[in-house]
Amino acid sequence: MSPLDLLRAAGPLLWVLLALSLYVVYLTAMRIQAMRRLGQDASALIERARAITAESGPAAALAEVDRSAHPAPAVQVLRAGLHRADRGPDAAVSAMQSALLAEDSRLYAGLSALSTAAQVAPLLGLLGTVIGMVRSFLVFSQTSAPTPAQLATGISEALVNTAAGLVVAIIAYVARNALRARADRIATQAERVREDLPGWLTPRLAAAHVPTPVVSLPPRPEVSLSFDGAHR
Repeated sequence: MSPLDLLRAAGPLLWVLLALSLYVVYLTAMRIQAMRRLGQDASALIERARAITAESGPAAALAEVDRSAHPAPAVQVLRAGLHRADRGPDAAVSAMQSALLAEDSRLYAGLSALSTAAQVAPLLGLLGTVIGMVRSFLVFSQTSAPTPAQLATGISEALVNTAAGLVVAIIAYVARNALRARADRIATQAERVREDLPGWLTPRLAAAHVPTPVVSLPPRPEVSLSFDGAHR
């Protein structure tokens, strides 16, 4: 039996697995392209923004970040913090936290679908295996002495679906883990920016709010009243 005959004998579940494999490959390719764009190194821009913040303030650093148009999540978090820097470190941290959540949704998009495909593909292969074995046993019910060719149809369906389900699951599982590791590295740089930016702003805010010296007045003389000389 040729490989083409095996594929034909595998039944309709094989076409479902083939469609699932095409979806996994397409989603993996799209996420690799997105990770390549989002994973551009932003260390030089972050250091430049830190220096500008120390020298000219958050507004100048924000203008520099906007001019760069860098797509990295760390830069988006930095932009959100600098935009709210004039309201204090707490407002900047809150804005950066919101931006970090939005960037996480971009980084980890599609990974849950790959995880689902890695779990469903073996189950579909197992279902095809059961259907193939049922077909093989039906041959015994129809004839007392089945030929190898009659048994081969159900057995080939079982084995081909099992192999196809495992192959799709392995591809989806490996792709999901590799993409997640890449997303974790990118998210770490964004979290580091969220932790470092309040330290950039603290010296400038402290210099802008120098306390006014309090002039102490000399103590007033105490006046005591005595009633010892009162008339009896």
